[in-house]
Amino acid sequence: MKVILTGATGMVGEGVLFECLENHAVTEVLIIGRRNYDLEHPKLKQLVLKDFSEIKNHSDLLKNYDGCFFCAGVSSVGENEESFTRKTYDFAVPFAKALSEINSEMTFIYVSGNRTDSSEKGKVMWARVKGRTENALIKLPFKGQYNFRPAIMTGTKGQKNVKTIYKILGPLMSPFLSAKTLKLSEVGKAMINAVSEGYIKQILEADDIFDLSKNMQSGTHLKISIT
Repeated sequence: MKVILTGATGMVGEGVLFECLENHAVTEVLIIGRRNYDLEHPKLKQLVLKDFSEIKNHSDLLKNYDGCFFCAGVSSVGENEESFTRKTYDFAVPFAKALSEINSEMTFIYVSGNRTDSSEKGKVMWARVKGRTENALIKLPFKGQYNFRPAIMTGTKGQKNVKTIYKILGPLMSPFLSAKTLKLSEVGKAMINAVSEGYIKQILEADDIFDLSKNMQSGTHLKISIT
């Protein structure tokens, strides 16, 4: 399969990228970003854009991909709801909408977060915004659309962009979290399997992501039909 990836200069995107480059099911990865990712690999291509709205100018290129792994995002620390909405909902949804118009046969996967609020009415600001984003993405006419909600994640050997807080606090916090701690290689495998096999849910919590990462070619997951 050929996949598009955003957020390669961040922790999650870089970890997923490493898995895609190592995974035999993936033949090509196109990074879309605002700056170049410093790596050369036979599978890797890059499209550097000043603004993600410019993807409409590259429709001939983008219509040839099977999946998009949207790993780009920002922390809610220091953000109010207006600014976080602008950097989350207003960033991901127009990009996905434009991509669905270019290639509706693609599978689109969005990295959200543990305890995202699908009701959009809860007290936690970031969870409402993420929930609003998920709900908008679910309605888009992709072949498949999945929202991943990982909690604590551990990096892959060789990653440059593992946040210090994850290195220090991740192992300490994981025993106190109800959600499963995931390796970023597992997140990447689950994304690849979602493209090739599909999944019965559109919202995947940490346990779902782990299960999907272990079930390549198992035939146990049902592709969902989105109308």
